[in-house]
Amino acid sequence: MKVKQYKKNLYDLQVELVKFQKHVIEKRLKVCIIIEGRDAAGKDGTIKRFVEHLSPREARVVALGKPSDRENGLWYFQRYVAHLPAEAEIVFFNRSWYNRAGVERVMKFCTQKEYKIFMDEVGNFEHLLTHSGMLFFKYYLDITKKEQKRRLEDRKHDPLTQWKLSPIDMQAQERWDDYSKARDDMFAKTSFDFAPWYIVHDDTKKSARIHIIRHFLSEVDYPGKDHSLFERITNGVFIYSEHCHRQGLIAP
Repeated sequence: MKVKQYKKNLYDLQVELVKFQKHVIEKRLKVCIIIEGRDAAGKDGTIKRFVEHLSPREARVVALGKPSDRENGLWYFQRYVAHLPAEAEIVFFNRSWYNRAGVERVMKFCTQKEYKIFMDEVGNFEHLLTHSGMLFFKYYLDITKKEQKRRLEDRKHDPLTQWKLSPIDMQAQERWDDYSKARDDMFAKTSFDFAPWYIVHDDTKKSARIHIIRHFLSEVDYPGKDHSLFERITNGVFIYSEHCHRQGLIAP
């Protein structure tokens, strides 16, 4: 995607996001968007483009760090519940409770029993959210192993992004297959009819951002929606199914 076209597409979609937020505020809606994905997949940049022109009073980004000793003693979902949207709010989770199904499982930060309890409970938890009327979306950014390696190498040498490179990131390539297995198990067990996983497999950050924002807006209703922006779209976002690997839609 050429830079000029990207900027035009992004501008048009951000105008629509502002319209949508106005509707959320007027109708007192609660909106929760989870952004998960591989290390260096572009989660920060995607969320930045979502919220860039939204009112910060009604749009929040939640990026929780390592839990405290007290939080480790809580019900696992409890510290996330405190950050869920109130009425008239849009909340973005930059990583979420799915840490337990991904990095915590791979790095053995949780026990097998804790992992199993999470997988047994997460469906009921998310059903409560959607049953309450919350607009709830789960997106996963997927990139190839080669592209992840390139991005992680770039971080090492860029003084503006070195802060993003954590010890866990440094093991992302070495544990690639472990993360793939954890990701696939997560998709298979937690892509529910009422809360499916939407996957974006794209090694180009700009097009991935456009795909996600456009997909999200196509899924919601609000006054003044410019429907022409959502016609004849090449499908850059898809719902997880057991056929994804066979169709080459997920990085192995």
